[in-house]
Amino acid sequence: MEMTFRWYGSKADTVTLEQIRQIPGVTGVITTLYDTQPGEVWSRERIRGMKREVEEAGLHIAGIESVNVHDAIKTGAPERDDYIDRYIETLENLGKEDIHLVCYNFMPVFDWTRTELARRRPDGSTVLAYTQEAIDAIRSEEMFAAITADANGSVLPGWEPERMEHIRELFAMYRDIDEEKLFENLAYFLRRIMPVCDEYGINMAIHPDDPAWSVFGLPRIITNQENILRMMRMVDNPHNGVTFCSGSYGTNLENDLPGMIRALKGRIHFAHVRNLKFHSPTNFEESAHLSSDGSFDMYEIMRALYETGFDGPIRPDHGRMIWGETAMPGYGLYDRALGAAYLNGLWEAIEKAARRERGEAERS
Repeated sequence: MEMTFRWYGSKADTVTLEQIRQIPGVTGVITTLYDTQPGEVWSRERIRGMKREVEEAGLHIAGIESVNVHDAIKTGAPERDDYIDRYIETLENLGKEDIHLVCYNFMPVFDWTRTELARRRPDGSTVLAYTQEAIDAIRSEEMFAAITADANGSVLPGWEPERMEHIRELFAMYRDIDEEKLFENLAYFLRRIMPVCDEYGINMAIHPDDPAWSVFGLPRIITNQENILRMMRMVDNPHNGVTFCSGSYGTNLENDLPGMIRALKGRIHFAHVRNLKFHSPTNFEESAHLSSDGSFDMYEIMRALYETGFDGPIRPDHGRMIWGETAMPGYGLYDRALGAAYLNGLWEAIEKAARRERGEAERS
C-alpha cells in the first residue's frame, strides 16, 4: 500500500505540500481541481499544472478525489449523455496525464451529512458528529446554513454554495428516484465510462454513502456488502471498484468491516481508514484513529487489507481539530498526520508478523 494525504490545492487548503512532505511515510497526495463544478471538463493544461505543483514539492498525485458526477447522470435526466460525454473527456485527459485512480460518489443531493462540525470531546478537541434526532428536527433547506456556520470559512466538498442555492430544485429532481432507479442510473453511467477506463487503466473507486442510510428520504445504495457486490456484478469490470471507507461503511454498525474487505478482495482500489465513537446506533462522533479512542478495531481493518493483497493508496481520513488548529473541519494537519503515522505503524507490525510466520512455516 502507499500512504497518502488528501490535499485540496494551494488556494483552498490550510495544509501545505511542504508540510505533507514531512509526514513520515507519506509519499503521495489525493487531490482535485477544487474549483470545478460537476459536469465541467478538466483540461489537460490544468491537470498538468496540478501535477507539476505536487511533483515540485517532492510528492506525486496518487489519485483524484473527486471528479464529481452531475445530478443529471444520477437522476437519468434527458441530458445525462451529454454530461457523461464530458465526464469521459475528463477521464481521457487524466489518463493522458498518467493519473489512474478516480474516487467518486453517487449520493443524491448531499455528498455526506453531519449535524455538527465541532462537537467538543472531553480532551478539548473538536470533531464532526451526527445524530439522527438533529436531522429529524431540521428541514433539508436549513442544512446548508447549519453546516457552513461551523465550516471555518471553508467551502466544504459536497456543500458548494452554487449547488446548495438550488436545493429545492435538487430535491425535486430526485422526487421519483428510488433505490432501484438509482442503481439503474449508476449501471448506465459505469457501462458508458468503462471503455475509456480500460483504454487508460483508470480505476473507478466509488465512495460509500455517508451515513449508510437514507437521509431526508433520499435513496442511498452504496451502504453495505450486498449492494456493493450487486454493483460490481452489474458492471463486471476490474476497473469498477470501490473506495473502502471504514468511517462511512462503519456508520452502520451491522457492517462487518474486516469481513467486507475480504469479500471485496481485488476490487478495493483506494482506502480511507478512520474511526468512529458511537453513543447510540444513530449518534456518533469521529474520533482519533487509535482503536481505543473509538468503536472500531483498526488493527483488524488494516490486517484485512494486508491479507487481501491491497496495494493501492490509503489515507487517514477525517481528523480531530487539536492543538489550536483552524482548518476545514476534519481536514487539519496535526491529527491526520498522527493518523498516518499510526496506520503506518499498524501496517509495519502486520507485515513483519506475516513474514515471521512465513519464515517459521518454511523452516518447519
